[in-house]
Amino acid sequence: MTNFFETLHSAFADRTDKTFLRLPNGTTYSYGDIDALSARISASLSKAGAKPGDRIVVQVEKSPENVALYLGAMRAGLTYVPLNTGYTADEVDYFLNDADPAIFVCAPDRQKTLSAVTQNIPRVFTLGTDHDGSLIDALEPENFHIEARGPDDLAAILYTSGTTGRSKGAMLTHDNLRSNAKALNELWGFSGDDVLLHALPIFHIHGLFVALHTVMLSAAEIIFLPKFNKTQIRKQLPNSTLLMGVPTFYTRLLADEDFGLEDCKTIRLFISGSAPLTKETFESFEKRTGHKILERYGMSEAGMITSNPLKGDRIAGTVGFPLPGISVRVASGEDIGEIEVKGPNICAGYWRKEDKTAEAFTDDGYFKTGDVGHIDKEGRLSLVGREKDLIIVGGLNIYPIEIEQCLDAIPGIADSAVIGVPHPDMGEGVVAVLVAETAPLAQSVIDAGLSSLADFKRPRKFIWVDALPRNTMGKVQKQAMREQYRSVFS
Repeated sequence: MTNFFETLHSAFADRTDKTFLRLPNGTTYSYGDIDALSARISASLSKAGAKPGDRIVVQVEKSPENVALYLGAMRAGLTYVPLNTGYTADEVDYFLNDADPAIFVCAPDRQKTLSAVTQNIPRVFTLGTDHDGSLIDALEPENFHIEARGPDDLAAILYTSGTTGRSKGAMLTHDNLRSNAKALNELWGFSGDDVLLHALPIFHIHGLFVALHTVMLSAAEIIFLPKFNKTQIRKQLPNSTLLMGVPTFYTRLLADEDFGLEDCKTIRLFISGSAPLTKETFESFEKRTGHKILERYGMSEAGMITSNPLKGDRIAGTVGFPLPGISVRVASGEDIGEIEVKGPNICAGYWRKEDKTAEAFTDDGYFKTGDVGHIDKEGRLSLVGREKDLIIVGGLNIYPIEIEQCLDAIPGIADSAVIGVPHPDMGEGVVAVLVAETAPLAQSVIDAGLSSLADFKRPRKFIWVDALPRNTMGKVQKQAMREQYRSVFS
């Protein structure tokens, strides 16, 4: 089998009557329902002129039809390119020009807004009904053909967040997706009895690949929520066995004083990723629920790279051990340095950016993640921060996460981010951007909480804000803050 869809299809082929997606209103879609819909979409995309290898760019809201569109595109041998639903027309224009798709699919309510940037796209569809160009209205009769693809053919292109320049398209092959899905499915102990509570977007690796693929390989069930809603999450937890989330899912649940063990009686595993999980959240969640959150580490270019164990110690502040078949090392050969990885999960490079691809790999084939961390004697990886987030004050290296951990431990601080900005004397100065639980704290309280740090590491400026800027997956947008506060030492 080379087309990854064949791998997924073979896992549920004899269980097509089983529920795959369950919506909050009780509506269900069986594996057979989604399989049949994906077949019809596949035939429709092919009839519209899309050929194996062509790109299909998609910007639509989360729905069962969107899942079927993803599977149908893969079935037809197309390269699936999902876009964040929050992107503006100008941003979509960049992605369309870069990806050069044969087909673009958007939400019906965005068709008019995007008309100016889609004029040169061969075929534009909407994913809805009773709209001009509706893909659902134009469905072909069922066609169960699965296009043959090679293991190194592209299955998807995921665009990076573009915090340092324009976004780059990470090229993921069928074997990239297959190797990662199989490893995670086994590592996290999935079975057909599992029910995953899914509240993530599906334009991102976490909700689209990690969640859907692992479930489908066991023909398990998904409770499919449109987005994170604390009330809905608490209502559906007793019907679930797993929850995959970003750290803010867990902090928001903990904000309810009555949230605890009773909510989690049926859950066997809580998984966190896409952004760092603080030690405080890890420990508070365990104390309240009895569950140790399993933190893992991945990125668009590599899928999942490491994971804390299903059975065994899960240690706060670490992202666990390399997945089977994946090699992880510290580039500098010292205790702390840039993390480099190699394995069947690593992308084929960046779409139409040979120079960026060359820069991203070492001579011996390791991918440079841009993340800084260290590996302990047992092989566990802990992340210190992004290489670009490193702050150099008077020639001394400072890693923001060390300061953030101290700040987060101070009662009264709800959230923190530490950045470096230009300083006329020291090169860079350390700035702490803080969110208060109720009101800003006295400086003496903060100073006491930072007393364990060397003086050169302590922030020289403290800025209180209502909320930190975060992207859809909960990652703090430090580049935006560096731009906003770049003149505070001027």
